[in-house]
Amino acid sequence: MEGLLEAFVALFVIMDPIGNLPLFISLTKGMPIKEIKRNADNSVFVAGVLLFVFLFIGVRIFEFFNINLNSFQIAGGVVLLIMGIMYVFGTSLKFVKSHGSDLSVPIGTPLLTGPGVITTTIILVKENGTLVTVIAAFLTLLATWLILLNSARLYKMLGEHWIDVISRIMGIILAAIAVEFITKGVLNIVVPLV
Repeated sequence: MEGLLEAFVALFVIMDPIGNLPLFISLTKGMPIKEIKRNADNSVFVAGVLLFVFLFIGVRIFEFFNINLNSFQIAGGVVLLIMGIMYVFGTSLKFVKSHGSDLSVPIGTPLLTGPGVITTTIILVKENGTLVTVIAAFLTLLATWLILLNSARLYKMLGEHWIDVISRIMGIILAAIAVEFITKGVLNIVVPLV
């Protein structure tokens, strides 16, 4: 179970349910509690399906396209670094379309399970194995679901200012995780050549 906490933190930071609270609240504003719960359920379900698909067959997809995992780790690290920088500077990554009352898109994907989570999941499987990543993914989805269910209460408790601060701190953590991914990917390529 070594690396479980690290895997959970990485997935939780990239999924960023706290940073996505303002958007979820604004999209569910005026909905009955039952409808908000349904949207939280659907969003986390969609995010979970995508996450577990890439967790179990992501590596095979890259083998099929003949993509080296070290190269993917470096490319994924660069993408995560850009996302982290955007979070730190408050640049919005959120593209919202009108989908009626079903918020599984855009909340479930691309906000919760987007390119960053997919990249991280595949790298975590490579580094920590499938079992640790499955447990970390399940815990991340559970924590995200609980946060979305209690979105109005949390937003009222923290306020817009602290939600913004937490989102930016998560951006710094995400950037640090990205640098770690890039470094490991480069070392895995360079060290065997030396």
